[in-house]
Amino acid sequence: MTRKDAVIALLLTVLCAVMALASPQFLSVPNLQNVSRLVGTYGIFSIGVGFVIVTGGIDLSVGSMCALLGVLLSMMLVEWHWPATVALAAALIIGAGLGAAHGVLVTRLRLQPFIVTLCGLLLYRGAARYIARDSTKGFGTGEGFEWVRLLASGSLGGVPMPFVLLGIVAVAAWLLLHRSVFGRHLVAIGRNEEAARYAGIRTKAVVAWAYVISGALTAVSAIIIAFYTNSISPASHGNFYELYAIAAAVVGGCSLRGGEGSIAGIVMGAALLQVLRNLVNLLDIPGSLDFAVMGAVILLGAMADQIVAWRSRGAER
Repeated sequence: MTRKDAVIALLLTVLCAVMALASPQFLSVPNLQNVSRLVGTYGIFSIGVGFVIVTGGIDLSVGSMCALLGVLLSMMLVEWHWPATVALAAALIIGAGLGAAHGVLVTRLRLQPFIVTLCGLLLYRGAARYIARDSTKGFGTGEGFEWVRLLASGSLGGVPMPFVLLGIVAVAAWLLLHRSVFGRHLVAIGRNEEAARYAGIRTKAVVAWAYVISGALTAVSAIIIAFYTNSISPASHGNFYELYAIAAAVVGGCSLRGGEGSIAGIVMGAALLQVLRNLVNLLDIPGSLDFAVMGAVILLGAMADQIVAWRSRGAER
């Protein structure tokens, strides 16, 4: 565990202790299950966005991609009567394919990641609304694919399945980022892409794969969210999810300049955000402050990152 991870873990522990003292309901089993379910769901796509941020990029299309994939998944299962395994595979392939498109535009055409994924945010939201004709989609009783719904609403030994899936994804992502050549290349590109290129790293391919990972993990979360809510309104489904992902990554120690990130930190960052949201609900704080809290978290994380950068440059001198 890095120094940043230790600090985040301490903050999360203190916040949970404060929550337990402020509201005894926080430690109730139903509340803890609800929070862990949300941590699992949001944590999965936050890890994907974290990979992109490590390269020095950004992904703003997460929420709109969730809406588009949720609409398509509903239509594939309910209206087109595709087998569940085929529909799930198609959703994952589409998510990864959209991520690949982002990667190609960023690496081959040298477009700014902000512009590419901002356009994705608009395009996917518009496509979802057009395909669904602005009507709400769902899965009804889920007859014939009940096992898929268990991925979103079921549990394993009392632990919500999204949290279990987050654990699996986090372990795989940790090995990929911290214990593989690919992960070392990602970090090297984020720190200095030109130097990485001169070192023989295939920078374009590595960056493109980061966006593919982000798209694929967004698809996993999109499937979970769609079945958990059983209601996909194309105009609002997934709104602001990209901000939660960025906030979780920044709070978790990812530098927006690239070249630094921790899977454990991202998971704890996602948990920290959900505990803060739970605090807003349990203490009857106006829900309108939810986004204000998130904005403050992102700002504080960015400020901390900048202060660390200044100190590092001062130490080098």
